[in-house]
Amino acid sequence: MSTTVVKCPTCGAPVEWGPQSPQRPFCSERCKLIDLGAWAAEEHAIPGNELEDELFSEDLSRRH
Repeated sequence: MSTTVVKCPTCGAPVEWGPQSPQRPFCSERCKLIDLGAWAAEEHAIPGNELEDELFSEDLSRRH
């Protein structure tokens, strides 16, 4: 059985995907916290529809 290896999303270091790597997909707690900080600072975002994200968007017709 081969071990799956992924790249750490923060630094690119190889990470074995398994119980021996509890911070997976990150290589360390540090890289995990750097990524969390980027989400908190809104440096990362999941794209959405700006009009639907507005606070008062109920005035707009909904997409089906």
